[in-house]
Amino acid sequence: MLLLLMILTPIISGVTVSMIPAEKITRNQRRFYYILTLAATDLFALAAVIQNDSLILFPLAGNLNLYFHIDTISVFFLCPALALYTLICFYAFEYMLIEGREESFFAFYFLSFGAVLAACSAGNLITLYLCFEFATLSSMPMVLHERTPEAIAAALKYLFYSIGGALMGLLAVVVLSYYGGDAANDFIPGGFLNPEILSGHETLLRNIVFIGVIGFGAKAGFYPLHGWLPTAHPIAPAPASALLSGIIAKMGILAVLRLVFFSAGADLLRGSGIQALWICLSMLTIFMGSIMAWREKIMKKRLAYSSVSQIAYIMLGLSLLNENGLKGGLIQLFAHAASKGALFLCAGAFIYASGKRQVRELRGMGSDMPLIFQCFLVASLSLIGIPPMGGFVSKWHIALAALENQDSVGVILSILPPVILMLSALLTAGYLLPVVIDAFFVPEQDKQDKKTQEQTQAQTRNQPSLWMSVPIAILCAAALAVGLFGSVFTNQIDMTGLF
Repeated sequence: MLLLLMILTPIISGVTVSMIPAEKITRNQRRFYYILTLAATDLFALAAVIQNDSLILFPLAGNLNLYFHIDTISVFFLCPALALYTLICFYAFEYMLIEGREESFFAFYFLSFGAVLAACSAGNLITLYLCFEFATLSSMPMVLHERTPEAIAAALKYLFYSIGGALMGLLAVVVLSYYGGDAANDFIPGGFLNPEILSGHETLLRNIVFIGVIGFGAKAGFYPLHGWLPTAHPIAPAPASALLSGIIAKMGILAVLRLVFFSAGADLLRGSGIQALWICLSMLTIFMGSIMAWREKIMKKRLAYSSVSQIAYIMLGLSLLNENGLKGGLIQLFAHAASKGALFLCAGAFIYASGKRQVRELRGMGSDMPLIFQCFLVASLSLIGIPPMGGFVSKWHIALAALENQDSVGVILSILPPVILMLSALLTAGYLLPVVIDAFFVPEQDKQDKKTQEQTQAQTRNQPSLWMSVPIAILCAAALAVGLFGSVFTNQIDMTGLF
């Protein structure tokens, strides 16, 4: 029952409050009810985790049920989801004043909140698939928010990529459910495939699982289905971009993790050509995303390509199919959610304050918005992987996991991942640190006369208030906390049966 309350509270309460006509409720009253909704959802989630709650909602077909259950993996995805949706809601209170249509935005905001919580707590593959699709459908209108031709095109691209990828994932869900028999109604560490039915069909199953990885990976921006991210992010409001990158895209990671480690089993893929291909595609996505981000001149689009690269770190960790890889991937889940959430919110603060979206337009603005640029720097250091930030710890675990894999994937594929990690870190520094440097120290060739500088400063129309600044600062602090304590939390995962 607690799980049902956790899922339905944001859907029913948040959407209902958003639908109240403006003449019957003030903006402050509406915000108060939103805050109550967030508080109730967080409390129900905490209680569900403490009680290790489970819920069979109703039967679907045959032996399959719509089933929800809290386990350790659920907790690792619920934590960033609850944190980001709570913090970004406060940020959006002020930011959405410049975007307009606040009620519409918050209605789909809370609808997607419930969908994401449902996906995090899904107890079997079919439930996860349905919640995965629900998360796509409920979050797409946030990309559509501006309702311009560009926004419509971006939203449709996001929808087509996500649903197309989900259909590939559905193939894996159906086939694995058949080969799992009655055991397919629950996630089991190490997989639920029936050895008697599986015998002689291992190659087929490996290929099907890989199709599922690519399909669900579309939501995470995994190559070759990554194209929606750099299209959707620049057009969506900054709070929506922070959610899409910080947690909604991670639903693809969750689906891949459940598919490989709790349905098919890591042993099915270990040492196969499919594992090698998965590792190679992960490295390609990391490198390609970094290169494209380095070349991009629009801030939010640069951050979108960065998400392609950074989320692929998690895919790389999972593809290594060992304990360090899984730990590194989960730490990267937290580190990226905090860091990239903060960076997109910083980008939104730049737009809110000056309307500037191009990277070059931010030069010399450090004195106008010192706190925001300082937060941008802290979050950037985490993405680069500077100790003791969370990004360093995750990359360290992933590099160790790759070097441990010589027996299963060979020397080349065990050495290449650390090399790619280092190259990507250099590229990440190359496209993030100059933003901060140029904000405070304008390059000589770009200096303008004093009069032009004063005019530029006069263009700053709004200064972000605490509604916007505090969530950014908290996310930056979280990125540091992940670096200091991330390994402590991942050590709590019961790895029995997974490898």
